[in-house]
Amino acid sequence: MAITQKPFTPRPMGGANNKPQQQQGMRGKRVEKENPNRINNEITAPMVRIVGDNVEPNLVVPIKQAIAMADEMELDLIEISPNAEPPVCRIADYQKFLYQQKRKAKEIKAKQVKIVVKEIRFGPQTDDHDYNFKLKHAENFIKEGAKVKASVFFRGRSIVFKEQGEILLLRFATDLEEIAKVEMMPKLDGKKMNMMLAPKGKK
Repeated sequence: MAITQKPFTPRPMGGANNKPQQQQGMRGKRVEKENPNRINNEITAPMVRIVGDNVEPNLVVPIKQAIAMADEMELDLIEISPNAEPPVCRIADYQKFLYQQKRKAKEIKAKQVKIVVKEIRFGPQTDDHDYNFKLKHAENFIKEGAKVKASVFFRGRSIVFKEQGEILLLRFATDLEEIAKVEMMPKLDGKKMNMMLAPKGKK
């Protein structure tokens, strides 16, 4: 009976399961490579400035000593200012540091209010039905927090009705005065008269 021997296949480098390598923090937590900061042995500068709790102010030490200090505290050495001379590193728990950075970024984004401007267009002789329809739309826009740009367009010889257009816009502002304030009074710009309204602040 013939015995067939299986060919030898060398094991791939990087471990038996050949999974992508991950950085391991000083506290034994796995940290994915795509994280924004270099930590621990990833830091290449020979000297670093150390900041953090229980650290002497303006302390500059060799990188090996800095890593040893972080290791002794069971924390990570995190490079926070790589372009400084020498680079600035914080001794902290990296997972906690990332969480705090993400929370700060979220808070800053929440404070950045995006201003939306909605335009309502009229003719100088807009009838009551059309006017009330557009007034209702403007009320909804204001209540949603948007600014409203009310415009009257003068086509051809209708420019002679510019006073009528101004009266219409002032009426519009009066009808919305409970929820909106006038940021820009009616102003003629070529063949268009504009007025800007903004939501009133909460009392």
